[in-house]
Amino acid sequence: MLILTCPNCGITAEETEFHAGGEAHLTRHGPGASDDDFEKYLFMRENPKGVHFERWRHVYGCGKWFHAARDTTTLEIFGTYTAQTSTVPQDIIDKITDRRPDWQPPETA
Repeated sequence: MLILTCPNCGITAEETEFHAGGEAHLTRHGPGASDDDFEKYLFMRENPKGVHFERWRHVYGCGKWFHAARDTTTLEIFGTYTAQTSTVPQDIIDKITDRRPDWQPPETA
């Protein structure tokens, strides 16, 4: 079971108190976007074996969305940060590279 900490209210709890919301840091295209851009937004997602950045919502707490960095193979949580953050904080990147020296941050991180 995952143990997550909501960066908005500071509560640490089991994953059952939260709701996963898919991949973080997606580029959302508005009205007038090309069909290709809209298709990429709707259907094209990363599904890595290893480090992944995800959106989570603190459903049974403050109700706010946040991002989490975790390893999909080991379920290790590297850290959480607010959803308003457009890039992964450097301290989380440092924590990931300390544990996974061969890992390279994605272009969106």
